Amino acid sequence: MKDVLTLILAGGKGTRLEPLTRDRAKPAVPFGGLYRIIDFTLSNCINSDLRRILVLTQYKARSLDRHIAMGWNCLSRELNEYIEVLPPQQRIDEHWYKGTADAIYQNIYTIEKADPRYVMILAGDHIYKMDYSDMIRAHIDQGADLTVGCITVAAKESVHFGVLQVDGSDRVVGFQEKPKEPVTIPGDPEHILASMGIYVFTARLMYELLCQDATKPDSDHDFGKNIIPGIIDNHKVFGFRFRDKNRKATPYWRDVGTLDAYYQANMDLVDVDPVLNLYDRDWPIRTNQPQLPPPKFVFRDESVSETSRRGEAHDSMVCQGCIISGGHVRRSILSPNVRVNSYAVVDSSILLSGVVVGRHCRIRRAIIDKEVNIPPNTTIGYDLEHDRRRGFAVTEQGVVVIAKAELPETFVSPKG
Repeated sequence: MKDVLTLILAGGKGTRLEPLTRDRAKPAVPFGGLYRIIDFTLSNCINSDLRRILVLTQYKARSLDRHIAMGWNCLSRELNEYIEVLPPQQRIDEHWYKGTADAIYQNIYTIEKADPRYVMILAGDHIYKMDYSDMIRAHIDQGADLTVGCITVAAKESVHFGVLQVDGSDRVVGFQEKPKEPVTIPGDPEHILASMGIYVFTARLMYELLCQDATKPDSDHDFGKNIIPGIIDNHKVFGFRFRDKNRKATPYWRDVGTLDAYYQANMDLVDVDPVLNLYDRDWPIRTNQPQLPPPKFVFRDESVSETSRRGEAHDSMVCQGCIISGGHVRRSILSPNVRVNSYAVVDSSILLSGVVVGRHCRIRRAIIDKEVNIPPNTTIGYDLEHDRRRGFAVTEQGVVVIAKAELPETFVSPKG
């Protein structure tokens, strides 16, 4: 893997995840209590023995920059190993990145300086486990110019993906970018072979293709729209089918691009047998581990005092620094430094770092962003119309989302 340079595209706005992306890039959005979304791609890289990694950022990158600096400084520059954040340089022109191909093209000098034989391009905003070295070896063994990671998904989801058509040896013979009427898998009209946004290029050809594309004024400068369809007839382009390292019956790959998808992917983690295994020591997911005390549960026996309280959590994930001080938590995820005070109930919710839940609060099916202080006796998620009137976002599936900027004065009781 020493001949491979890895590029992670982490500059997307993530507008469908607002308000969680008002102040941070989508790859920096917290996930699973302790992690950020980009941790899964970075962990896959380290576990795959990829040690030269450039993270291309753009919008609202401060949180992402800080997370990588604090949690991913584990490699040695002396050994030519690094995870480096690369903000827009504007060395070629004064524009923001116009597409995925343009993002790579605008950093072509940095890439050439690393002198890789192969370039792996990844997205930093998906949740999955994959050994990228398998894909790189397949690319080399087949003598491919480009290899595209792909996965089987329902045909009705085609408008969100590039759709590949392959022959018996998985050589790509057709490609459609987000079609409404896709070409389905032969013999399976209900499914398509979708691009995962993962590519392995032979470096020299990639330079040529990007330079050619940059001169075309009518191009969107995008791999799916322009680069791949333009080379499948004259170059060796292969598909590589997703090989899941999650070790479950069904392959796990999630694009948590909407609030409902994000909520459901988090809720999957609190199942008795979660579909995403975070406890696999053979394929660990790394992140920044803050120096915090263990979680604490405050309990007073009801038989001893009439003002008794019971601090407990059931079917939940509770991170370090949390204090459940006489409150009740079920089927929820509590990020570091969350406090749930006496007689409060938190049900089927995601509380990000530093959230404080006041006494006698009732919270159900909610996502609450960092450092929100919820006053006592507040009810969230039980009256969605009232939640909307208070200015909270409510998703199509009825999940209430409270942003970091929400002020305590916003939290008025339904009767008030």
